[in-house]
Amino acid sequence: MKKLILSAMAVCAFGFASAQEGGFRAGINVGMPMGDTSDVASLAIGAEIGYLWEVADGFKAGASVGYLTFMAKEIDTPLGKYTPDDAAFLPIVATGQYSFTDNIFGGLDLGYAMGINEGNDGGMLYQPKVGYQTETFEVFLGYRGISTEGTATSSIGLGFNYKF
Repeated sequence: MKKLILSAMAVCAFGFASAQEGGFRAGINVGMPMGDTSDVASLAIGAEIGYLWEVADGFKAGASVGYLTFMAKEIDTPLGKYTPDDAAFLPIVATGQYSFTDNIFGGLDLGYAMGINEGNDGGMLYQPKVGYQTETFEVFLGYRGISTEGTATSSIGLGFNYKF
């Protein structure tokens, strides 16, 4: 699994390095699990690195890779208390971002979140978001969902990206 993660990161880094116009971003995010996910997880935390290219006036597109974990909470069962494993993912997404003004933007991330712990198959990831940006950073609010067969893992969260 380590080789797969390192390979994915190397491919992204090579692609980012060969770009002629655009910008790197790196960030962190935190979220509150929603729906059925809130029954088994107390917090979602993650980090990402990505690159966006200027495609048209006000529109950027790119890719990012990161790490996301849903922290499990203790569950009461008839046999006693039980704490399941955290659900960890490696999200690899395409991202688009449109600037409505110099500071306000809307965006969408679409891709796949690979499950990186035992019993976690991963699934299709989607994240609509809206935020505030400057030349050096962006802050956003988003809804993240990971759809798998018969279930969805979701959260609403706040993120911060540093642009360089």
